[in-house]
Amino acid sequence: MTVAVQTGLWQLDASASTVALKQKTMWNLVTVKGAFTDLAGGGEVGADGSVTGTLTLGVASLDTKNAKRDEHLRGADFFDVDNHPEITFVVRAAELGADATVNVSGQLTVRGISRPKSFTARLTQADADAVTLDAEFTVDRNDFGLGWGQLGMIRGLTTATATLRFTRTAD
Repeated sequence: MTVAVQTGLWQLDASASTVALKQKTMWNLVTVKGAFTDLAGGGEVGADGSVTGTLTLGVASLDTKNAKRDEHLRGADFFDVDNHPEITFVVRAAELGADATVNVSGQLTVRGISRPKSFTARLTQADADAVTLDAEFTVDRNDFGLGWGQLGMIRGLTTATATLRFTRTAD
C-alpha cells in the first residue's frame, strides 16, 4: 500500500470507530470484554509529516454487558468516574513505517495518572479524505492505580483494541 496522508486537520469519525478492552478474570478462566461508546478526538498532520492529536474516551460509556460490573467499574475503587470522567491518549508522534505500519507514541492518562505509551498500528485504509487505523496493545492496570482484584481474581495485562477512522476537515 502506497500512502501519502494529506496535511491538515483530521477529526475522529466516532460512528465508524471502536475502542474495546478485554481482561482475563476468575484466575484466567473467563475473559471480560467491554467497549467504550463515547469516543472523540482529532489531530493534525503537519507539512513536515509530523502528527499530533488526542483521543478521548468517556469512561462512563464502558459497556461490558453486565450492569452490576459496569457500575462497579465506574465507582471510586476502580475508574472513579466522578473525579476522572475521561481516559485520554495524546499522540506526540506517529511515523509511517513499512507495510502500512504506524509507530505511535504518546501519553495515556487513566484515573488522573499519565504514563508514556507506544504501540504499532496498522493503516488499513487511506485516501485524501479519510484514514483508518487498527491497533492492539496491552496496558498494565497497576500503572494507573487500577490494581483492584478481589482474591487475586484479576491478574495480568489488559488488552486494548481500536479501530479509528479519521476524516480530513481542513488544510
